[in-house]
Amino acid sequence: MLVSSLKPDLQIFADLGSWRAFLPVGDVSFANYTGVFDRVPFARFILNSVLISGVTIALGILVNSMAAFALARLRWRGRGLVLGLVLATLIVPFETLALPLLWWVNKLPSFEADGFSLAFKQGWLDTYQVQIIPFIANAFSMYLFYQYFASIPRELDEAARMDGAGWFAIYRTVIMPLSGPAIATVAILTFLPAWNSYLWPLMVVQSEELRPVMIGLQYFFQLNTSWGQVMAYSSLITIPVVALFLAFQRSFINSIASSGVKG
Repeated sequence: MLVSSLKPDLQIFADLGSWRAFLPVGDVSFANYTGVFDRVPFARFILNSVLISGVTIALGILVNSMAAFALARLRWRGRGLVLGLVLATLIVPFETLALPLLWWVNKLPSFEADGFSLAFKQGWLDTYQVQIIPFIANAFSMYLFYQYFASIPRELDEAARMDGAGWFAIYRTVIMPLSGPAIATVAILTFLPAWNSYLWPLMVVQSEELRPVMIGLQYFFQLNTSWGQVMAYSSLITIPVVALFLAFQRSFINSIASSGVKG
């Protein structure tokens, strides 16, 4: 992909049958990258995806970790049933829920600024929240947090309770600081589907200024398809994924021993 993004279309197809397809040789330039910015509003698309993915990750970590904390650390009747229902949602594919979800978000109330006042309207279509809110709560992330929280000794809770800490203080000051690897894993697993989302934005977003990067790929398949520009665009939208993955590697390397209980 990276090598092909530097070549014109004719050379891409000419090199496919040899080792030259993997090497930046021949007519190499950055013309495809400049063509990307001429063909699509790339900066706007990347900003939208960063905003949508970032907010989804932040709220997802908060909501799913708090739900997992209630399931793993608190004792209340019916928590096993609730956990089972949460896990049961994993077997339902998103394509099954897409049309009912589309109907519901079109019925929800929304507010928009109209000068110095708020105007009421019905429906979330063509907004940022319709691309974020339905994907905050995630059964897999919740279960991952649940499994991690359950492995932390309960003696820490008891010690904190003896010091006068409430359950939210235990969650905030005891459990979450010990859960760096789980947070990093959830962040990456939340980011990937949010960044790669295509079907849902295609259904609910009409305005170009609200579209994420994956919808931008369709621009290159209209009229004359430029495969070099497709490869350049794909390379550009892959950079944030690689950067996030490398940034969170430290959380995998730093184990609980560096921030947990020390004898």
